[in-house]
Amino acid sequence: MTLSIRPMTAVEVRQKLVHAIGVDLVGPDRDDADLLGEVLPQAPSRWYLTGFLVPTDTDPDQKTDDTGDEGTDELGTSGGADDEDTPEPAAARKAFFQSSMGMSLLVPKDAKEMKVTIRWGDYVPEGVKDIEHRAVPEESDTDAEAGNLQFAKWRRTERVEQVTLKLPATSQKPKEMTVPNSKGMAVALSVRTVKDIQQFDGLVPKGTRSVSVFLVNRRLPRGAEVRDAAWAFQASLEVRAEVPFVARPNLRGLDSNDWDERVADLQFRDACDYAVGHGISTRAVLDDKCDCREVHTRWIPSAEVERVAPADIEGVELRMEELASAANAAGLEKSLAGLVTRYRAWIEAQKAKAPGKPKNRKETSDELLNQAGTAARRIEAGIKLFTEPLVLDAFKTANKAMAVAARRRFGPMRGKKPDDVAPPEWRPFQLAFLLMNLEGVVKPESHDREVVDLLFFPTGGGKTEAYLGLAAFTLVYRRLTNPGLRGAGLSVLMRYTLRLLTLDQLGRAATLICALERERQQHADRLGDWPFEIGLWVGRAATPNEMGRKGDGNQNSARARTIAYQSNKKASPIPLEECPW
Repeated sequence: MTLSIRPMTAVEVRQKLVHAIGVDLVGPDRDDADLLGEVLPQAPSRWYLTGFLVPTDTDPDQKTDDTGDEGTDELGTSGGADDEDTPEPAAARKAFFQSSMGMSLLVPKDAKEMKVTIRWGDYVPEGVKDIEHRAVPEESDTDAEAGNLQFAKWRRTERVEQVTLKLPATSQKPKEMTVPNSKGMAVALSVRTVKDIQQFDGLVPKGTRSVSVFLVNRRLPRGAEVRDAAWAFQASLEVRAEVPFVARPNLRGLDSNDWDERVADLQFRDACDYAVGHGISTRAVLDDKCDCREVHTRWIPSAEVERVAPADIEGVELRMEELASAANAAGLEKSLAGLVTRYRAWIEAQKAKAPGKPKNRKETSDELLNQAGTAARRIEAGIKLFTEPLVLDAFKTANKAMAVAARRRFGPMRGKKPDDVAPPEWRPFQLAFLLMNLEGVVKPESHDREVVDLLFFPTGGGKTEAYLGLAAFTLVYRRLTNPGLRGAGLSVLMRYTLRLLTLDQLGRAATLICALERERQQHADRLGDWPFEIGLWVGRAATPNEMGRKGDGNQNSARARTIAYQSNKKASPIPLEECPW
């Protein structure tokens, strides 16, 4: 008999990793049947870092995290690098364990009640049949430490209780209800009316109320030797209602003067938020109609980010090698004209979907659509520049170099020879970014030189190739328009704020420079005799500041560090682990 084992998908692997982190930091949840009755070799407060509630009347010495003021940035690296100064330690402050957690939701006018399921785990040291949650005489710190270690094992008991909360029209102060069979756990309820605000009209139904539900540990604290027996571990709330909860509007984004917040509010207006956690995060459960009638608390926040994938644009040539081999400007313009046509059609479709209110959201939408129209005109202007022979030549050469660099990069990554890699293609936004910036590069008098274009994409979305494509065009165009040494010199500056990102981008840019240099060597009559070069300017710990010579005694020079590297004594003086070619 042959067993077929299906390999896990990336999503399944991620889910298992997230779950493992939760079990390690918080403890078992309701889906971990094998762990619900676990036995720990030490007190649970030493085993788990979060997810528990301590009694409200706990002595401050027992309620404080002694490790809360430990700095994480106090270890610096040696070497005296310009960019490796030891950061200042964070201001010390005590971290107190929390005694309550909860959530706030919006409920409609006709909501009458909510059912709340409370889950937690009680840990009792083995050898102790039951521990009443009553106060005991306090011990000294020394005795408390010794007492915590005298119990070799702590056994967990799963606790699940449910209460029904009647929802009044409003409440002057929070109302508490004791959780059955909890020996001191309580649920607190607070209800407030939501005011009618004119600028947010239509976002919240009339009569909507704000409901806050908290789980509070009202148990009497125990002595230090068994203090964990009064703590509620893996505490959670599950709130359910018969009628759907009301989505919470982004009031901050709607009423903000900050452009980024207003854009985010507009773009994510359909991504509803149903609850806000207090001392904890929340997760909304949506039904088949995308209504929310159930919300859970979560000690470890998590969210799924949708993948940004390029769309196919029919009639638009995106293959770099095909663009590089275009016969003339007319043919190239015909291959790319669809990019502008489809973009303008998309803009018109967005106008039909634009919100009519609230006022701030409509104003933001109108401004974004105006900017999109400007971008379309800039792309069109870039395509029209191909009638100039040097612009056409530079664009074709840049595409050829980018294609060669892509094959060189993806070949080793995919275990193939460069020639066997699939023909490299632009993503639509990459090509659009290149085209819309051509006029600013070619024409010194262009108003585009006053514009800074921001590429905002997730990691792996293709930002690097987009700006490298523009850099390739700029480098080639400068050589074509300034023959000889006038075309050499510094042309492009790339600035980074993170060391790891710098080295990654350096390697990818170096591959492009190699491709351009290869092209120059084959066409020196057009691109000049001076080679294409790339440099890195960082602290001396990453690259030497001096070349050095024999007998100068400089151990930080490039010569000394290269000799040390060849003797396998030091790290490489060149911040490239692999040849870019």
